[in-house]
Amino acid sequence: MTAGSKGDGENNCASYQSPMEKTLTPVPPLPFDLVTEILCCIPVNFLLKFCCVCKSWNYLISHDSVFQKKHFHLSTTVHNRLHLILTPRPSASREFLLSDILISSIFNNNLSTITATPLNYPLTPNRGRSFGGVSSRHGIFCFAIDQSSALLFNPSIRKFKLLPPLKSPPQNYYLQTNYTLVYHRFTDNYMIVAVSLDKNRQINVNTHAFGTNYWRRIQNIPYRCRLRGVGISVGDTVNWLLYDVTISSSPLWVILSLDLEEYSCRKLLHPLSNERPDHKMVFQELKGCLCILSQCANYSVWIMKEHGNEQSWTKLLSVPYMTDGRSFAYSRAVYVSEDDQVLMRST
Repeated sequence: MTAGSKGDGENNCASYQSPMEKTLTPVPPLPFDLVTEILCCIPVNFLLKFCCVCKSWNYLISHDSVFQKKHFHLSTTVHNRLHLILTPRPSASREFLLSDILISSIFNNNLSTITATPLNYPLTPNRGRSFGGVSSRHGIFCFAIDQSSALLFNPSIRKFKLLPPLKSPPQNYYLQTNYTLVYHRFTDNYMIVAVSLDKNRQINVNTHAFGTNYWRRIQNIPYRCRLRGVGISVGDTVNWLLYDVTISSSPLWVILSLDLEEYSCRKLLHPLSNERPDHKMVFQELKGCLCILSQCANYSVWIMKEHGNEQSWTKLLSVPYMTDGRSFAYSRAVYVSEDDQVLMRST
């Protein structure tokens, strides 16, 4: 009797439903394709928190390159989700600070009310002799520590990696090395291209692919030159501005362009090729084109509309200097809005 009563009680408990439960309709699971679309809309710093939901989400977020490319493309095409990462100018103290500003806040607010958010840098401020060489691609930064070492840093997920040391050739040494982070379309991987100026003023080119622990020597470039800044990635090329003194009687400012498919180099002329060696120029990418900013009588911006075509250089704008005595030295165009407003930075 007691046992039977106990069994009846268990059955009654198992079959009992509260009035609220009776009114609820089970939610059908979402199709995984729809889940993918939803996750693509989530900012990366929040997206990473969903890796622990299940194995399929973890694989999608951490390892699916198609999803990662789609997420990045969406992030960079939505105006109010774009961020400007400010890197400092070199200083005697070698203090190195990174700051983050939402680009939409610059265009939508009074500039005096905009504040930058400091980003924690993974190394101590005085680690290297110089932090002047900064290259970025798809939200990842590559910082030159010195002539033989560099660091990768992703501020969105606060992760970093020290690159293997770059060894100089026997009986030689590097005077200067510039590191450029690029996306290598032909291997679907990221790559760092290092150009080094040795003691003989010859250029050495080495590459390092993500997922490896070594550098690969590409070639030596038979030009005697002076390097100016990091390389600029446009399409399937990396480009450097340099002062070519191979022919001492007629030195020129030229662009050295490295083709990432054939690993062949060529020199390109530009409208400022005949300027003096101390002429103030800034070399950068703007809206998918090579761009040179000249700081002479006027502040001029030139773009190469068709890469490799020296006849396609076009003057985008030319404005006089401000009359209040402030200098535009080392200014650069950092962003062009959808309505063609140009955001400039002066340091």
